[in-house]
Amino acid sequence: MKILSDEFFMNEAIKEAEKAFEENEVPIGAVIVKDKIIIARAHNQVRRLRDPTAHAEILAVTQACQALGSPYLEDCHLYVTVEPCIMCTGAVLHARIGTIYYGVEEPMYGALGSRIDLSKEFSSSLRKIESGLLRERAQDLLQVFFRRCRSINKMERWLSG
Repeated sequence: MKILSDEFFMNEAIKEAEKAFEENEVPIGAVIVKDKIIIARAHNQVRRLRDPTAHAEILAVTQACQALGSPYLEDCHLYVTVEPCIMCTGAVLHARIGTIYYGVEEPMYGALGSRIDLSKEFSSSLRKIESGLLRERAQDLLQVFFRRCRSINKMERWLSG
């Protein structure tokens, strides 16, 4: 029998981030879990959908709410590879998610303590935030992605110059 641990669920979020990577999206993935069952999974699709709100967390919250038939996700857990931004943190707080696990801190846009901490500013049902879960795997994926982007930009500049 497989024991479903926090690492198991974060690995599922990383699989979503890998899908984003393959689609040339910023590699962020998310899963939402209730009672040890994944009820939603998503990855960034900003470019594909031409929608700046198509972040993994937003897409996963929408799916989870539809799955439960409720605008609220009490007693649910969000596993996301990168610390949520202000927009995504707002959605998570509004959805009343109970626990957030994330891998990598986001110093530029992170809204759970790296840049600002919205969880302390607004009372919510958010009971626990844990950072650093499988950090190295999530961080490696981001670093490879942005290294590739910089290489492509250099080559495009060289070809146009």
